[in-house]
Amino acid sequence: MLSVGDVVYVEPVENRPGLGRLRQLPEVNGAIVVMDPHTGRVFAMVGGFSYDQSEFNRATQALRQPGSSFKPFVYATALDNGYTPSSIVLDGPIEIDQGGGLGVWKPENYDGKPAGPRTLRFGIEHSKNLMTVRLAKDVGMPLVAEYARRFGVYDDMLPVLSMALGAGETTVMRMTTGYAMLANGGRRIKPTLIDRIQDRWGATIYRHDERVCEGCSAQTWANQREPRLVDNREQVLDPLTAYQMTSMLEGVVQRGTATVIKDVGKRLAGKTGTTNEAKDVWFVGFSPDLAVGVYLGFDKPKSLGDSATAGQYAAPVFRDFMRQALRDKPDTPFRVPANIKLIPVDLRTGMRSSGAGSFLEAFKPGTAPPDSYSIIGLSATDGRRGISVSPEADRNVGSGTGGLY
Repeated sequence: MLSVGDVVYVEPVENRPGLGRLRQLPEVNGAIVVMDPHTGRVFAMVGGFSYDQSEFNRATQALRQPGSSFKPFVYATALDNGYTPSSIVLDGPIEIDQGGGLGVWKPENYDGKPAGPRTLRFGIEHSKNLMTVRLAKDVGMPLVAEYARRFGVYDDMLPVLSMALGAGETTVMRMTTGYAMLANGGRRIKPTLIDRIQDRWGATIYRHDERVCEGCSAQTWANQREPRLVDNREQVLDPLTAYQMTSMLEGVVQRGTATVIKDVGKRLAGKTGTTNEAKDVWFVGFSPDLAVGVYLGFDKPKSLGDSATAGQYAAPVFRDFMRQALRDKPDTPFRVPANIKLIPVDLRTGMRSSGAGSFLEAFKPGTAPPDSYSIIGLSATDGRRGISVSPEADRNVGSGTGGLY
């Protein structure tokens, strides 16, 4: 294969000094962003395989479809507006008349099979498209678009249902920043690679941290109160909602589409994202103090393969990075807000349970597990299929803007 004088790429074999594996220049490219979720400070950023080959920064410049990694913002919208993680939504066939001669849009799950009535937790853990579309239709896409703006994922998202499945285009930096706000309790942060700028005399002319420190400028001690740091950042999401969403994303790692990440052995949360034809694969996630976003795909979008998924490609990159980044860090649990109630529920039904298979679910004050098995998002059509119709019948069928995703 090789001759004297050939220039080749090799990779060292772990624990075997002097031995290397033959490698080639990859056709697939990608990006990763690593961020402090409490300040927005970017610890690391890789914008592609080789800066010498391409100066294009895929972390900040590449606009790609996030796919299912956008779903947490849809579910956060629902949780912030009356839903609970135990709310039952039908994951069943749905048809949307797009109007204007565009025909009927029929979204499908990745496996092609509807899961039936399931909890919101199940829907996000197993990335159910049909449930997400019904949920977005019930909540309203204009409201979902507003939350997407708050999190900085999109500036002006088109309020069509396909956007709930990640059909829009955004960057790894924006997605990582959005997830960081879920991790920090819902406070707005701005990503930055610069903490502070001083002039030639040492005076600060720019500071990224806009928090005010009252009493920090005192010259001497005069029995005054200790300095107080005032956090004046905007609260883009209820801290209780942020924790509920974090708990559900932790379930993605424990039981859902990203179980490969469990090998890290630390508390981690996040979401996979695979677009149509697997042209883009994502994983965006976080520990209590570190947010990381990963994207992989061809620069000129084309399929990564018929069986390619984010769980196979992007999640292992996140896993390998976190294994090194958290190697010397303790296994820190996610911070639980003071008013959250943890109530044991059945994972399948979302109803109160203390038996085998029960799980501590997070509820806000004034909410609790449902007392009866009530399904949100059923229609008269579903009733004809033999599924009992709830009072919310007909909320999720009919005409509407479905998009083309």
